[in-house]
Amino acid sequence: MSVDLDEGQDAVSVDLDEAVDGAPPGHDHLWERLHRVEQRVRAAVRERRADDPDPDDPYRGQYLGPDAVERILAASATVHRAAADPGDGPAPPPGSRLGRLTAAFGLLPVDLDLLLVALAPDLDSRFEQLYGYLNDDLTRRRATIGLALDLCGLPGAGAGRFRFSARSPLVAGGLLEITEPDRPLLSRTLRVPDRVTAHLLGDDEPDGALAGLAHRAGPGPRLQRPDERLRALAADGGLVHLLDRGGHAGPLAVAALAADGPPPLVVDAAALAARRPEGTVRVLAREARLGGGGVVLGPLDRLEPERPERAALLRELCAELDGVPLVVHGPQVWDPAWAARSPVVVTVPPPEEHDRAGQWAQALGGQPGGELSEDLAEAVAAYRLDQEQVARAASVAARTAAAERRPVRAEDLRTAVRAQNGAGLARLARRIEPAVGWSDLVLPAPTAGRLRELVLRARHRDQVLGSWRMRPGGGRGNGVVALFAGESGTGKTMSAEVVAAELGMELYVVDLATVVDKYIGETEKNLERIFTEAAQVNGVLLFDEADALFGKRSEVKDARDRHANVETAYLLQRMESFDGIAVLTSNLRANLDEAFTRRLDVIAEFPLPDEAQRRRLWDRCLGPLVPRGDDLDLDY
Repeated sequence: MSVDLDEGQDAVSVDLDEAVDGAPPGHDHLWERLHRVEQRVRAAVRERRADDPDPDDPYRGQYLGPDAVERILAASATVHRAAADPGDGPAPPPGSRLGRLTAAFGLLPVDLDLLLVALAPDLDSRFEQLYGYLNDDLTRRRATIGLALDLCGLPGAGAGRFRFSARSPLVAGGLLEITEPDRPLLSRTLRVPDRVTAHLLGDDEPDGALAGLAHRAGPGPRLQRPDERLRALAADGGLVHLLDRGGHAGPLAVAALAADGPPPLVVDAAALAARRPEGTVRVLAREARLGGGGVVLGPLDRLEPERPERAALLRELCAELDGVPLVVHGPQVWDPAWAARSPVVVTVPPPEEHDRAGQWAQALGGQPGGELSEDLAEAVAAYRLDQEQVARAASVAARTAAAERRPVRAEDLRTAVRAQNGAGLARLARRIEPAVGWSDLVLPAPTAGRLRELVLRARHRDQVLGSWRMRPGGGRGNGVVALFAGESGTGKTMSAEVVAAELGMELYVVDLATVVDKYIGETEKNLERIFTEAAQVNGVLLFDEADALFGKRSEVKDARDRHANVETAYLLQRMESFDGIAVLTSNLRANLDEAFTRRLDVIAEFPLPDEAQRRRLWDRCLGPLVPRGDDLDLDY
């Protein structure tokens, strides 16, 4: 293998000069450092040619002749090169990409030199030929560990070789890949991952291996103002856990981390748990350090860290991101077993009614802090949505209105919100989309008044129970629970459907056949799944014939009595901590345990209709489309 030193080396110099002249701002130092690599390569090639009796041998690199054997045997065991001292290059400017990379990964000057030696063939193909010549193997066109140490003036038997250990910054940080592990250490090839090269050249797109798993927070308008305390906590590179009570901690974390620097890397916890190919955590950590800005991970409950394998994943991620600002959010309380370091826990309360209306206004295309019209504000007051759901629902409502070339209406928002409900509860209860309204009900005035009170309680519960703190302490939820008591056929189920329609929600009727189980403890597990799913959807939960579940506790005479009382006690506790809207219906109110009655927010009695109400019921049931003869006597 022959190398024309004058033409080859001068061509490299010319190309690098042109690259420096045309380099984007902030990249000048990278090309200047590559000039220094070129000078070292030039010196190494000259030295090799000076000692080579036949530098133009066309079979160079394919065989080892007698003369070459003698040269190897006569060579000194230690190689000293005076071309350059390790780390003798100028320190990269603090604002440059090389400077940020050096600080983020904790690189020493010699680490940076070794990285640039390995990087050179990816930036200029002529280095491939030169490295092949120096490796004495025309098929090996990347730097080996031995060649990199030699070019940086480090002896192969010295401490320099430990800069390539598994725990060194270059290797542990994912900046260098060492291939051909079956070869001796000094003969192993060095490769800089394409993502690192692209970053140094100005590309800020996350690694393709993270597609669908993580993304950079967008530069668009943020719905949350930066929290000063959270900014200070995250700035020191520590772990912060946002105990999220309303699903709005994610945007809050993004706003805090991006306030004074680049946008953070937002990681979907559910995607991380579902798809964990080998090396994903290390790629995540490398991307976080390359881009700066920290990492936002959540919601934590979707990662299910209580499972041992998921807890191990979280521990690995926290360990890899040591020193990088990491904000984890979710409704779960932090378990110290999830990471070697403990986080600072910050409780994030649900946004108040005015703030939620402002979020809807901005999501619908308004300005930050904008106002929502009165009818739209009333339509969304009862909904509990996180920031992502608000954005999706607003987009659907806006597209619906735009297709018909009109402003967004309250019904557009209600329909869009219902589309955000997951299918989890629909698998446990029968879903009913309301198709009736107040005009379809025939009820006495006191009963109708109680139904309207239930609607008002559900619509303004966050303001009354949250902002006004009318129910502080005790671990009680912000749910609303009502009892509809009366004989069969008095309109209890239809009234629940009307309430759901007025709130713009769906009605979910619990099927007792899917809940009650003869095996001890299974009924409580089924109910827990229902309550958990119901709290995550914007719907009304209906327990029809509730006395089958919410019956009175009795004197314990055998194991069956004890188990029945345990079920009732569980329901008492669970209803108290419930955050949704639930309606219980019963034909026999006296059969319900009195402890349930004390926990009810609204009790509506449904008496049998009188004669006038029965006439109206006949008129409504026949409807306006059924043909009526002249001799039809509704009074009869």
